[in-house]
Amino acid sequence: MTSVVVLDYGSGNIRSAQRALERVGAEVTVTADFDTAMAADGLVVPGVGAFAACMDGIRRVRGDVLVGRRLAGGRPVLGICVGMQVLFERGAEHGVLTEGLGEWPGTVDQLQAPVLPHMGWNTVRAPEESVLFEDVRNERFYFVHSYAMRGWHLNPTNPHMASPLVTWSNHGEDFVAAVENGPLTATQFHPEKSGDAGAALLRSWVQSVSA
Repeated sequence: MTSVVVLDYGSGNIRSAQRALERVGAEVTVTADFDTAMAADGLVVPGVGAFAACMDGIRRVRGDVLVGRRLAGGRPVLGICVGMQVLFERGAEHGVLTEGLGEWPGTVDQLQAPVLPHMGWNTVRAPEESVLFEDVRNERFYFVHSYAMRGWHLNPTNPHMASPLVTWSNHGEDFVAAVENGPLTATQFHPEKSGDAGAALLRSWVQSVSA
């Protein structure tokens, strides 16, 4: 059975992520223990709330070191919602810049949309080569966010990373909804709250982890 650690650094959606992963066949441990998380087949970095608060929690449990070491060894990591946003160089909230994990270049900032937060079901536009969305190309996923990586095509900054596959959505403007980048995968939406489509996506990720 594929072992997955959901990193426990104080984020609020940990148990729902755990249950969703268990339903698609993963053996899930919720922990902040560095060695356990390093040894797992897959690591999930969840996140809700403010970018700065999530980064504080991640650093407190050495999650920044953990993610970097796993990716350097080609070991899979999945970021969800703010857990995706912190993978970029920085986040901008209320005029304050916070340093992120820096796996991808760029700044996460507020969506330019008539209604915020972007909350509810929305479609995505996945590239043809996507493995993550292979079975759910025409499905909707559940979003809750006011900030995103907007209108920018990703380039990997690390030599061990493959060229990224970027999936887009739109709320007022285009924004990055998901990225598949070698061992690093991330979604701005919540797959654990996205019903059958989210379960299919998580199943695809778990299967890719154990491949």
